Amino acid sequence: MFNNSINFMGNRHIALWFSGILSLLSVASLAVNGLHLGIDFTGGTLVEVGYKQAADLNVLRNKLQAAGFADATVQNFGTTKDVLIRLKPQGDLNNKELSTKVLETVNQGLEEPAALRRVEFVGPQVGEDLSQDGFLALLYSTFGILVYVAWRFEWKFSVGSIIATFHDVIVTLGVFSMFGLEFDLTVLAAVLALIGYSLNDTIVVYDRIRENFFLREDATTEEIMNASVNETLSRTIMTSFTVFLVLLSLFFLGGSVIHNFAVALLFGVVFGTYSSIFIASPAALMLGICRQDLMAKNDHGEEVDELP
Repeated sequence: MFNNSINFMGNRHIALWFSGILSLLSVASLAVNGLHLGIDFTGGTLVEVGYKQAADLNVLRNKLQAAGFADATVQNFGTTKDVLIRLKPQGDLNNKELSTKVLETVNQGLEEPAALRRVEFVGPQVGEDLSQDGFLALLYSTFGILVYVAWRFEWKFSVGSIIATFHDVIVTLGVFSMFGLEFDLTVLAAVLALIGYSLNDTIVVYDRIRENFFLREDATTEEIMNASVNETLSRTIMTSFTVFLVLLSLFFLGGSVIHNFAVALLFGVVFGTYSSIFIASPAALMLGICRQDLMAKNDHGEEVDELP
C-alpha cells in the first residue's frame, strides 16, 4: 500500500529546517501575542447568549460599555447567532446578579431578546492555581517521558523523543496563539493527551529501530533507521487516520464545549505523526546513536542486548 523505500533520513535536513521555521514562528507568536486564556486560568465570568438572528457585535460592545463593562470581550461562538461575553471579576456582583445584568443589558431595545445559554464563573485565585497546576502537569509529564525512554531504550533516544514532543506542543500552542483560539482546561487536557499520543508513535518507531540494529548487523545506522520508519509507516498512517476521523466528528458534531479540544488534537495528531517520522529518529541519528549504545557487556566481556 505504501512505498517501502522512502528516503526519510536522506531528506531529514529539509524536514528539520521546516520544523525549525515552524517552531520559531510559534515561539514568536507566543512571545508577542501570548495565549488567549479562558476564564479557567484568568478568573472571571463567561456568559453565552443566543439570538434568533445574527448579532451585531459592535452594538453589543457599546451597550456593555455604557453599562459599566468596559473590559468585556465579545465574540461570536460557532455561528453569528451565538455570542460569548467574557468579563473580568466584578467584586460588587455575585454570579447570578452579574449574568442577569448582562442579559438585561444586551436585550435593551430588542424585539426578540437573546436567550441565556450558560454562565461560568471562576475566581481569580482558582484561575492562578489552575495555571500553575497546568504548567506543572506539562513539566512532570515531560520529565516522565525522559526517564521512561532513557530506561527503556537509551538516552539519545530519550532526547530525540523529548525534542519531538516539545515540537508538537510548541507548534500546537503556536496555532492557538496565531489564530487567537481560547486556551482553557479542555485544551490543556488535549495537549497532555497529545504528549501521550506523540510518545506512543515515537516508541513504536524506536522499538523497530532497536530490533533492526540486531537483525541487520551489516547495515549503517542511517539505513537501519530508514528501514524502520518505512516498516512502521503503514501502521503510523492508519492509526493517525482513524484517530483523525474521530476528531473530525468531534469537531463538527461535538458541540461548542469541546470544539477547541478537538482543534488541539486535530493539529496535534498531524504534528505528532510528522514528528515521529521526521523529528524523533533524525534527532537520535544526529546525536550519534549506534548499535553499541544498545549493548551491555556480560561477565566474559561479550556484548549482549541489555533490554528485553
